[in-house]
Amino acid sequence: EPEARAAMIWIVGEYAERIDNADEILQSFLDGFHDENTQVQLQLLTAIVKLFLKKPQETQELVQKVLSLATQDSDNPDLRDRGYIYWRLLSTDPAAAKEVVLAEKPLISEETDLIEPTLLDELICHISSLASVYHKPPAAFVEGRVPVRKIQVNRNAEGAAEADHHIEEDDRTYSEVEETGAPQQEVGGGDLLIGDLLSLDYPAPTPAAQPVNNNTYQQQPVADLLGDIFGGMDLGGGAAAVAAPTSSPMDLFSLSAPTNYVAPQQVVLPAARAKGLEVSATFARRNKGIFMDLTLANKTMMGMSGFAVQFNKNSFGLAPGAPLSVNCPVLPNVSASTSLPIVTTGPVMKMEPLLKVQIAIKNDIDVFYFECVVPAYVLFVEEGSMERNLFPQMWREIPDEKEKQFSLPFTNKTQEQVEQSLTANNVFVVATRQGGDGEHLIYTSVKFTNGIWVLGELRLAAGAAPTLALKTQTVAAISEVHSAICTILAN
Repeated sequence: EPEARAAMIWIVGEYAERIDNADEILQSFLDGFHDENTQVQLQLLTAIVKLFLKKPQETQELVQKVLSLATQDSDNPDLRDRGYIYWRLLSTDPAAAKEVVLAEKPLISEETDLIEPTLLDELICHISSLASVYHKPPAAFVEGRVPVRKIQVNRNAEGAAEADHHIEEDDRTYSEVEETGAPQQEVGGGDLLIGDLLSLDYPAPTPAAQPVNNNTYQQQPVADLLGDIFGGMDLGGGAAAVAAPTSSPMDLFSLSAPTNYVAPQQVVLPAARAKGLEVSATFARRNKGIFMDLTLANKTMMGMSGFAVQFNKNSFGLAPGAPLSVNCPVLPNVSASTSLPIVTTGPVMKMEPLLKVQIAIKNDIDVFYFECVVPAYVLFVEEGSMERNLFPQMWREIPDEKEKQFSLPFTNKTQEQVEQSLTANNVFVVATRQGGDGEHLIYTSVKFTNGIWVLGELRLAAGAAPTLALKTQTVAAISEVHSAICTILAN
């Protein structure tokens, strides 16, 4: 039964410090997360967060997995909201997260015997009002309003007794109002009350968004997200500022068009998940900088404006280098293209996979979340060319267990074409030499934006698939460099 499973999970999370294999127990439930009842999913999310706060060193991957399942792969709004709240708490202030999630539970006690009997009788009469919550009579916290006293006076002597009767009734009505604070009759109808309720949640109408002047640049601070996802979703308000114009790689009149590879844009946020906003994106390296090229397609019947974007913590500290520049409003069934500069000075947190980035994009409708994988070749810096005499020294200093070898897809490119493709994407050729059986050996060096060096040995042989050996002190980067080189040679 879901209730029994949820209760067991709560026990494991609540007393995780006393259960040696608590992580294994919760992992067994997590493997079938999407098949569980919502009650079990919510309890499992909370239990794993509790376990992480008690044993952070041992359960980091477990908590990242459950947060990803809850926020990215679930359609349940309660589960997603709780996941984002936990994510933001953990990423911004772990101490505050511990105070909230591991707060001491109040003792369950029965206090009605401590209430004076006469007061208890009065509270029972007002069981459906706030008096039963505050444990105070209504007169203690509600100021009564004096109603208009209606006195019917007859002009004849026979009506005197009737007039006295009306006065007595009105006096009783006044005393009731003074005690409960609620008038017996509503004056002026219920429209005012409805207007007040509407004003609680709906702000005053705002003027229609005006088109942004592309010839001006307004400096606006880039707002901080979730901590993460996991900082609030206040991404800044108003119209987005316009970034300084940048040269386009497709400019036909440019004499220095870059030759590095740029992948075609792919849909990273479908319109069905973003209330009609479809986002396509790709990453590129231009002018020694990283850019996220975006296309925002409006699939709704109304205009969109007020765009802003923010990144969550990630492995390489990627963050927006300027506010998102979009010509607003984006009209219905119209697409707007823009290029967002990316800096590498944001907060860092190792992700799995290494180059995954979680992104929030905001417009005047809502805030939407998606994630994408940044290609490694946009993180290769122009200062990655190593001195020829340093290469063998660094190669020997890296232990052999930190070397991996790969077989690459077959390529028809010549040695010269391979070297040109690699160099254009900041995979620098340090040296070349002839090997046995007509092999061509190309020694390469790559430097990431965070200073990680990756050394490589590429073997080319006529009629055979190339082989690649990569060596680095940071083994997690090897698979990303291998994937990047495969992409570069294939395109």
